[in-house]
Amino acid sequence: MTFKKFVKALLRFILKPLSFIPALLMMYIIFSFSAQDGTTSSNLSYNVSYKAVSFADRALDLELTDKQISRCIRKIHFYVRKIAHFTEYFLLAVTVAFPLYVYGIRGIWLVIAGGILCVGFAALDELHQYFVSGRSCSVRDVIIDSCGSLIGILIVRIFGYIGRKTIFEPLSSKHQS
Repeated sequence: MTFKKFVKALLRFILKPLSFIPALLMMYIIFSFSAQDGTTSSNLSYNVSYKAVSFADRALDLELTDKQISRCIRKIHFYVRKIAHFTEYFLLAVTVAFPLYVYGIRGIWLVIAGGILCVGFAALDELHQYFVSGRSCSVRDVIIDSCGSLIGILIVRIFGYIGRKTIFEPLSSKHQS
């Protein structure tokens, strides 16, 4: 084995396991949000809703009154919370599926392995919320989380496939010629 091949193999040996760090970080972030009591969690999503309505008010020159802003916030607050669930698990799925893809798990097995990890984490996270003051366990949230996970995994599959076909296969065939 040449020195160059040795260094390449050593880097691959070191860097591949590190590819899971973003997934672990995302799991920590999700767990931290779930550990917030009901009031803190509700206030956080209320603030996000307020910022969204205020931004729309300014961007569209609506000139809403405080009462109208409050009414709009009440209307979108539920959806903001559910979009947050979807987005958290979309990001988790991307950060889980990418390293699995790097390790050679592809096709339906990527969907199955990534799905089991993400949906399993979603279920455990909801169970965790059951024990947090002011929070509850929701099957609907697990379904929303699962949808975000599935979309994230499918996007990794699509980009991985496109990258393999358009970048890596042509490069590897040039070196073999």
